[in-house]
Amino acid sequence: MTPGARVAAAITVIDLWLSGSDGLDRVLTAWGRANRFAGSGDRHAIADLVYDAVRRLRSACWVAGADAPGARAALIGSLRLDGEDPSAFFTGEGHAPAPPDPSEGPRELSDATEAIRLDLPDWLMEHLANASREALSALRVRAPLDLRVNALRSDVARARQLLAEEGIETVPGPLAPSCLRVTAGARKVARSRAYAEGLVEIQDAASQAAALASPPQPGETVLDFCAGGGGKTLALGAAMQGRGRLIAHDISALRLRDLAPRAERAGLTVECLGPCETASLAGVCDLVFVDAPCSGSGAWRRNPDAKWRLTPQRLGELVATQDTVLDAASQAVRPGARLVYATCSILSDENGDRVRAFLDRNPAFRLEGDPISLMPGPDAGDGFFAAVMSRAIRD
Repeated sequence: MTPGARVAAAITVIDLWLSGSDGLDRVLTAWGRANRFAGSGDRHAIADLVYDAVRRLRSACWVAGADAPGARAALIGSLRLDGEDPSAFFTGEGHAPAPPDPSEGPRELSDATEAIRLDLPDWLMEHLANASREALSALRVRAPLDLRVNALRSDVARARQLLAEEGIETVPGPLAPSCLRVTAGARKVARSRAYAEGLVEIQDAASQAAALASPPQPGETVLDFCAGGGGKTLALGAAMQGRGRLIAHDISALRLRDLAPRAERAGLTVECLGPCETASLAGVCDLVFVDAPCSGSGAWRRNPDAKWRLTPQRLGELVATQDTVLDAASQAVRPGARLVYATCSILSDENGDRVRAFLDRNPAFRLEGDPISLMPGPDAGDGFFAAVMSRAIRD
């Protein structure tokens, strides 16, 4: 495909996303299946164009002269923000889109409101008043790819060597001792020997740090209460050195379906419990880790469409869910043991506010030290929050 044809395909994908209810990943996958002529290189390039534009949807449309989101404006503006001349891609020749007309900018971004410049919905600005503008700006650019070296299978030096042999270059990553940041060959990771043999897992640096907020010890009983796909479950198991009882629970059994083979590859045994299967764990666990459902605001550079789907009503629903989940998970904590509440959010509504509300409702628990509050940045990981609480020996 020519560069212009790729831009046209990206416009089609964003149009479909703006007009439908599916997430960006699904729309891209559906487009690829329906357009088999596009090779893997084309699909990757189109995905990059789409995600770059959606991360910067408001600012891109602004510099393209549009006051409302639109797929064509998003691509014109995104190219301008990258220092490209859109007319080189919008030629009208072959499968390329028609050339820009005078109504399509350019317009100076400095003339836009702060919410537009930061690519945020207007209503969210008050919720992010305490977030640094540097962190919010980081959500507008691509995220790095981080790996967690599995200490049960390898060490950092050996993992780096094996990855390098397959053309995957890494450097020591931030925030966690087993973190590697991929600097070249990112698309080869999932097909690499190191990944297939469980030496490394794909996991953001901040997520790794959150999983170690209260490191589990060998021999403990550890419950990952909102396990999802199990990335943090595996990180917790590695910290336990594979010794003890490791349990993963999620309200959706479907999310847990791939955890068993992933655990086997990593050298771990995990008990998987679905909905309504945790009653036997009441007062049993040494550590309960709760990565609660949240807005995902700390990871919006990876999932930018989630930013545009969030509404005040949806945030209120998430806050209510977080309270319910935290209360339920706390039942599994034995007296004298720990409860970790974590989110990949940078909104205080979902973080410190929820911890304070939980402690007010549950006087048997107390906060241990200061919470971890990580902000996204070019040399950091995603935004993440983690608070460690302990349950009194006698309630």
